Amino acid sequence: MKKPILNRLCCLLLLLALTLLANQRLYLTDGSFHLVRAYEVLGDRVRFYSVERSQWEEIPKDLIDFKRTMDEQEEQKASQAEEQASLDAEDAIERRMRHEAAAVPADAGVYVFEEEKARELPLAEMEVVNDRRRSLLKLINPLPVVAGRNWVEVKGLHSANVFRTARPKFYIRLHTYQRFGFLKMTEHKGNRVLQTWELIPVTKQLVETQEEVEDFRRQAGPMLYQIWPRENLEPGEYALATFAPGEGNIRAWDFSYQIEGLPPVPPRQAAKQPSKK
Repeated sequence: MKKPILNRLCCLLLLLALTLLANQRLYLTDGSFHLVRAYEVLGDRVRFYSVERSQWEEIPKDLIDFKRTMDEQEEQKASQAEEQASLDAEDAIERRMRHEAAAVPADAGVYVFEEEKARELPLAEMEVVNDRRRSLLKLINPLPVVAGRNWVEVKGLHSANVFRTARPKFYIRLHTYQRFGFLKMTEHKGNRVLQTWELIPVTKQLVETQEEVEDFRRQAGPMLYQIWPRENLEPGEYALATFAPGEGNIRAWDFSYQIEGLPPVPPRQAAKQPSKK
C-alpha cells in the first residue's frame, strides 16, 4: 500500500521541479525562437537567459512574437493542470479504497459499500441437478456427481441483490487463496445456473464449464481484494464466485444488474445436453 503513495509523491516532486526549471521558447517574428529559462521586458528591449549559451542576453522588443510565446505557455500550463488533476483523482481513489478496506469485516465473504457502510452479501444456496435428482451442494461433503451433465443451480430466475450501476464494485475476503471472479448465469428449468459439470465415466475427471466476465481487481489488504467488471455489464444475472477447477468446489454470491424503470431481464437458457440416439 505504501509503494504507490511514494511513487505518486515522487511524481509530484518531479512535476514541481520541472515546472520551476522548465525551459520555454521565446518566439521571434521570423518564426525562429530562443530556448530560454526566463525573460523580462525592459522598455523597448527584452532581456532573456539563454539555455544554449548559459548567459543573459538582450534583443529588441519588436522582434519578439509575444502572442505565439504566450499561447504556448498557456498550453503548457493547461497540460500541467490536467496532469495534476489526474494525480489528485488517483490519490482520492486510493484514499477511499484504504478507508473502505479498513471497514471490511475480518470474516471471509463478499461486501459492498452503501452509504459509507459495508454490507455483506448472503452466500447463495446452490444445488446440483441432473436428470435423476436434485441435491444440495455442500462444501464439506462433496456430492457424488452422476456421469453426464450436471447443473449447479441457484433457485429462481432473479437475485434479491439488485444493482443499478453497470460496473458495481465489491470487496471479497478469501478464507484461502483460490481462483475467484464474476460469472454470468444462465437459465435451466426456472432456476439460475452457475456452472455445468460433466463427469467423464472412465477417468472420473470432472469438467466444469462457466461463463466468466472479465474484471479489474487490486489487493486491498491481506486476503482482501477489490473487484469490479472490466466493461459495463449487460442487464441480467451474475455471481461473484470462488472455485477450484476440477474439484466441484464452488462458493457464490449472486446479484442482478437491472436498469431502473425497465422490467428485469431473465438469464438466457443454458445449453441443452445432446440427445442420445
